[in-house]
Amino acid sequence: MTKHDAIFADELKAIADFDFGEKTAEVFDDMLDRSIPQYWELQRMIGELAAEFAVNGSSIYDLGCSTGITLKTVGDAVAAAGKTISLIGIDYSEPMLERARKRFEEAATAARPVFLNGDLNLPCQVEGASVVVLNLTLQFVRPLNRDRLIQDIARGLSPGGCLILVEKVVSEEARLNRTFIKLYYEMKRRNGYSDTEIAQKRESLENVLIPYRIQENVDLLERNGFDEADTFFKWYNFAGLVALKKG
Repeated sequence: MTKHDAIFADELKAIADFDFGEKTAEVFDDMLDRSIPQYWELQRMIGELAAEFAVNGSSIYDLGCSTGITLKTVGDAVAAAGKTISLIGIDYSEPMLERARKRFEEAATAARPVFLNGDLNLPCQVEGASVVVLNLTLQFVRPLNRDRLIQDIARGLSPGGCLILVEKVVSEEARLNRTFIKLYYEMKRRNGYSDTEIAQKRESLENVLIPYRIQENVDLLERNGFDEADTFFKWYNFAGLVALKKG
């Protein structure tokens, strides 16, 4: 059972860069539930899209799979669509992977994923995939490595294969960007986070989470093997894109 997220509840003398170690892994499910807008509707949409584009006998990858919530959503949706696939989850945090493995051990599900420890800032091997998911993951990959990662994904996808990308995004207009961030923080307050927690987490993420504009993400996809990219989800400073590999 996940713990309540109180990592930044106490005022800290020094704010370290955000990481995905044991302390974060313990509360990560609660953090997602309270920090990501419309999180469970977004999960449902990811599952729907994955089921639509999954091909029997292929693989589905969740890159940056954390505690396995999205992989479980995708696996269940694809199974409900009557398709048989292999699930592969990759994450660099072993504490996250431990919780992902436990999630599937405790769940009544047909698909049993393979979980691999891997750093997405390094070359990533994707093979025989019909769907790849990057759910709030690419924003944590260093910008100089993002083109290479998208190229690796495109190489491992079958023609017409689908990439589902969910990211925090920056608005094209500075005033709107400030407004969207303000309203996002108001959502976090409604979900029980204090001003201290919001401010300290923002500082911890400053050098770790680097968001792009939506068009920058589209350009990234299109120059590295994808076309037909479109937005399927948008909530203030969060967006979901779906893109198909060129045939």
